[in-house]
Amino acid sequence: MTLKDLGAKGGRAILPAMSDTPEPGPQEPSLDEQIAAYQREFRDLDPQVEQVVSALGRLNRRMNVAYGRQLAALGISNAEWEVLKTLVLAGAPYRLGPGELAKRLGLTPAAMTHRIDRMAGEGLVTRDRDENNRVRVIVELTDEGRTKWLEAMRMATAFEEDLLQDLSDDERGGLGDMLIRLLRRVEHAQPDAGGRLTDLD
Repeated sequence: MTLKDLGAKGGRAILPAMSDTPEPGPQEPSLDEQIAAYQREFRDLDPQVEQVVSALGRLNRRMNVAYGRQLAALGISNAEWEVLKTLVLAGAPYRLGPGELAKRLGLTPAAMTHRIDRMAGEGLVTRDRDENNRVRVIVELTDEGRTKWLEAMRMATAFEEDLLQDLSDDERGGLGDMLIRLLRRVEHAQPDAGGRLTDLD
């Protein structure tokens, strides 16, 4: 998620100039080439279905790279972003206990403690005893943490607007509806897939 890497003009993200791009790695086959190879090896493949899921997979991977670059430009990791986002989603005053944070992020208590330690040291969150229950610990978003979250959101919004700039409002709405239908189906089939299979750190 870095407009430093993606470039910006007029408040919207643009693709980098060719001279600014890193040296390419091994050439990834085109979708058509990939689907043709799959069909050669697995004749029961539905090429229409494969085109949709492969395009979604590639788009997701490249979007994650873009977001990761934006976060790196802000000096925070994806793991830290998840904590900031979870505290913001909790609403003002942006406070949660470590156990609730771990549950919402699908992390073990040990991994959550490690993450909070690091973020508290960076001034992104505070960790204090609850005044009404001294046994309970409260993790709270700091002004610095909220500023980082807002900066990341501004950068992401510009990138996402650029990503969808060739789609009309109707096309955006239709695409959103279709993706939500796919999401609901996979959530129904894999209800336990929203958490982490392993800790990120």
